[in-house]
Amino acid sequence: MKLTQLSVFLENRPGRLIEPTRLLAAEGVKIMTLCLADTAEFGILRLIVQDPAHAAEVLDAAGWSVTLTEVVAVEVHDQPGGLAEVLGVFEQAGLNVEYVYAFTLRREDRAILVFRFQQPDQAIAALHARGHQVLDAERLEALVG
Repeated sequence: MKLTQLSVFLENRPGRLIEPTRLLAAEGVKIMTLCLADTAEFGILRLIVQDPAHAAEVLDAAGWSVTLTEVVAVEVHDQPGGLAEVLGVFEQAGLNVEYVYAFTLRREDRAILVFRFQQPDQAIAALHARGHQVLDAERLEALVG
């Protein structure tokens, strides 16, 4: 139930962000969600896309530095305390969240968050034990259309 995330290393300058997105668009790769973390000179563009292996090949062939990383997408209650509830699962399991970002998709009373861990399988097991819905790529694609 892990997802594959692309991480693209970017220089922090005008026009750099659009270049990889144009390449993916030209190949028909749908971006489902993304986040951008930056420093003064560089950034990391993190993407969840349909067909991550193909997207990585396209970007790599164009000279971009790309890595594939396993992440966990989980549905959380979209209400006050929803995030704290799921973070409590990780706290009890002794798991460190390296980073998190959200999907723009909202489904009824649920939101979708993407988490990165050193031990994603342990995180998935902890989430399942507490009754949380972890999304696989097929389910996620069905939700975002």
